[in-house]
Amino acid sequence: MSQDGCMRCVICLLFFVSGLTIGASNKSPNIILFLVDDMGIMDTSVPMIVDSEGELKRHPLNEWYRTPNIERLAENGIRFSAFYAHTVCSPTRISIMTGQNAARHRTTQFISPDRRNTGEFGPEDWNWEGLVPSSVTLPHLLKGAGYQTIHVGKAHFAPVGYVGEDPSKLGFDVNVAGCSYGQPGSYFGSDGYGNLNPRRTNRAVPGLEKYHRTDTFLTEALTLEAKAEIDTAIERNEPFFLYMSHYAVHSPFQSDPRFASAFKDPEKGKNGEAFATLVAGVDKSLGDLIDHIEDREVAENTLILFMGDNGSASPFGKGDEIRSSAPLRGKKATRWEGGTRVPFIASWGAPQANHPVQGKLAIQRGGIQNRMGICYDVFPTLLELAGAKAPANHVVDGRSLKALLAGKSDRSRKEVFLSHFPHPHTNSYFTSYREGDWKLIYRYLLNGEDESERYALFNLKSDPSESNDLSRARPGRVGQLFDSMVEDLQDMGALYPRINGIEQRPIRPSQ
Repeated sequence: MSQDGCMRCVICLLFFVSGLTIGASNKSPNIILFLVDDMGIMDTSVPMIVDSEGELKRHPLNEWYRTPNIERLAENGIRFSAFYAHTVCSPTRISIMTGQNAARHRTTQFISPDRRNTGEFGPEDWNWEGLVPSSVTLPHLLKGAGYQTIHVGKAHFAPVGYVGEDPSKLGFDVNVAGCSYGQPGSYFGSDGYGNLNPRRTNRAVPGLEKYHRTDTFLTEALTLEAKAEIDTAIERNEPFFLYMSHYAVHSPFQSDPRFASAFKDPEKGKNGEAFATLVAGVDKSLGDLIDHIEDREVAENTLILFMGDNGSASPFGKGDEIRSSAPLRGKKATRWEGGTRVPFIASWGAPQANHPVQGKLAIQRGGIQNRMGICYDVFPTLLELAGAKAPANHVVDGRSLKALLAGKSDRSRKEVFLSHFPHPHTNSYFTSYREGDWKLIYRYLLNGEDESERYALFNLKSDPSESNDLSRARPGRVGQLFDSMVEDLQDMGALYPRINGIEQRPIRPSQ
């Protein structure tokens, strides 16, 4: 071959390789959002709490749970030590879908499927109806960007009889087992997941009939269905968004027989043992999905986000105790850190240096991020990755996690989280406001409580268990946080508790 001919071959080869690189970089990544119901930050064997020096520390609850696949994900990606969700499930789930704080979208309480669970003093015009087909949602926008959008598991976006109870009306191409119910009738296939048991039919999981009268645990059935939907998307050569939303680890605390022998401790009790098996089943599901995308050779092009939807609902201790989320105080449906701090891990399915698609969203391997993240940050982060945009008139409270996922700081993000809960539950009628290391808890005193209980102030860096109330010692800090809290509530159009129809707005402390 002549010298000119050799040169032409080299040039052609360079163009070919360049074309492959450009083609790969333009490819839309697959996305798996793996959401676990009622899983708090201490409900895995992965340590996520840091000490006052910012270093990870293992605690007894990390020793009780066994989650090797969540550990595997954390080793390949980055975990957050201060990732927040709302204190109960529906508010968080709608925040993920819309990118808005619950005070703005107004689903401030879990959606009871068959009654408006406002509470005696709650605002009657809160958004019990949830999402509707016209709502701006993450799956709608990803679908518009060319994604196959897949919902598997718990939905809990709207009550029974409302259109939004069916995720396929909210932007999902596929809905497997999603409905208005926030918990399953049963985890057992032998019960038809509630459909075959007269005592469980009021919360029966829809669909999944092929697993009825089998020994297939609900968590496993949902995983099998998710794998099948991934296969369908791959065969269509479409990027997929899988919203893998397990009913576990919500009650009923029914032991998963696949893991029962591994969790025997009389001090934990039967419910505590069963809860640990539900955690183990979710961990296996995560591992099975990672293995599946590896087998299908799409792992390097698949982003995985793992998170809980509110604080722990483990059967350990009461709401205000340091038990279920120790060393944090509280649990699901409380004003404490244990009610809102959740696990969050981000990783590519198969991390590769200099991968063109992974370069769109760099993720630090084995990283620990101590900056704050919030459930509604998922919305803008995924839209940015997919090249999609929310409508200009849709207010987004979330901010992109891109810099934080790379292990960096992002000074453009405010270190603020507002949790507004104008309803009764384990803790009732409160707004909590974290700004940096400081946290203010404001209680709406509606039942003759002592005025001294209205404000509580904690420095979370020196007092992560919220045991030393500084509100009397630092009245200036209380006033500063109160003003910021009220400003954010007003900006979001928040609704407040009512007495005889009169709004009970926050009362500023006297200096």
